[in-house]
Amino acid sequence: MSHDAAHAADLDRRYLWHPFTQMRDWLAGEPLVIVSAEGNHLIDAQGRRYLDGVSSLWCNVHGHRHPILDAAVRAQLDRVAHSTMLGLTHPGAAELAARLVPLAPDGLTRVFYSDAGATAVEIALKIAFQACQLRGETTRTRFASLVEAYHGDTIGAIAVGYSETFHRFYRPLLFDVLRLTPPHVFRWRDGMTEDAACAAAIDEARAKLHAHGHELAALIVEPLVQGAAGMWMHPPEYLAALARLAREVGTLLICDEVATGFGRTGTFFACEQAGIAPDLLCVGKGITGGYLPLAATFASEALFATFLAPYEDFVAFFHGHTYTGNPLACAAGLASLDVFEQEKTMTHVQGLARVLGEKLAREIAPLAHVGDVRRCGLMTGIELVRDRATRAPYSPAAKIGHRVCDAVRKHGVILRPLGSVIVLMPPLSLRMDELDLLVSATAQAIREVTQA
Repeated sequence: MSHDAAHAADLDRRYLWHPFTQMRDWLAGEPLVIVSAEGNHLIDAQGRRYLDGVSSLWCNVHGHRHPILDAAVRAQLDRVAHSTMLGLTHPGAAELAARLVPLAPDGLTRVFYSDAGATAVEIALKIAFQACQLRGETTRTRFASLVEAYHGDTIGAIAVGYSETFHRFYRPLLFDVLRLTPPHVFRWRDGMTEDAACAAAIDEARAKLHAHGHELAALIVEPLVQGAAGMWMHPPEYLAALARLAREVGTLLICDEVATGFGRTGTFFACEQAGIAPDLLCVGKGITGGYLPLAATFASEALFATFLAPYEDFVAFFHGHTYTGNPLACAAGLASLDVFEQEKTMTHVQGLARVLGEKLAREIAPLAHVGDVRRCGLMTGIELVRDRATRAPYSPAAKIGHRVCDAVRKHGVILRPLGSVIVLMPPLSLRMDELDLLVSATAQAIREVTQA
């Protein structure tokens, strides 16, 4: 390790607290110090290159140091780095909203900026709740969501996206939520076909929503992929059914596309595959191409109009963030949309996704300790099991996911697990030779760790 990297590692151990990390384990190990990046690779202090197999936590879209995005951010620095949107506006925020709205599902006409996926979700929850109150629907004080949903780590987002592993210590702080069991065959509908599991999940949702619909301000769902649950997939038919049921019981529908938006599932937004238009849509991560923190909550014009009233009524939406609509982030967002158009990114993604599916079936699915392979577009979860026949899981103490991700680094790839699920979510700019490396290195690491 170079002197600079050793110094950074020493400072890290002394002062930092890492997210989603057992720091006892971290402090006992040697940190990987990333000092630069190029294209779809990260580069450490020794000059070693690693394929960024999880898009720097699911947000990098067009690769690192893309010349168009770099130039846009540099140009914005010559104008203004930040200006509040409380009482002011600026061209970048307005132009980005004007370009995003035509890409969003029909009927979503207003954009409220924030700085992270969790804040985008909090905004959607608050808009839905307040709108019901303003409309006189005062019994609508609850939300519905999917079992093992994940919507971020602020208190409201935790409540609707509760995960026992992540959030059990905060349970006394959380509000009550109606939970719908998704059609996830591997864990919840064992022994069923996918069609039967989907039908059963729809039947359950229908019964619960019709019983409690009058209490609900909104139903919130991650369209097609429940990411942090372990890459649980559900078919478009299930999402379409949830949208239909929400309409039947008069509750609003919130789609959380923080992880699935901007091309990850093979369409620009996952909602497109189900042909639905929610009342509120949350996006983040890829909105700036993975360059800067920015998120947005799209709302329908009808919801927006609910908040219009005389000043003295004090019914405005009293919510905001210091860096709402940050000009640097908006510049990156506009440049990212330019790259989508110029490089025909979505056409490239569809070809990548097809080849990825073939490679996973050929190189990963047959491995002895792979219990399930789940994929939607370029979002993939590989669930490892101790016994394939019985689907018996590895114990948490085995840290099987972390061991595989440590092993795959030796083959030049960086991954991040979700428990025993190995996640592959590369940048949309991945080349075919890099896709070969991603899959072959993952397969080799799984073999090395599970056989040992």
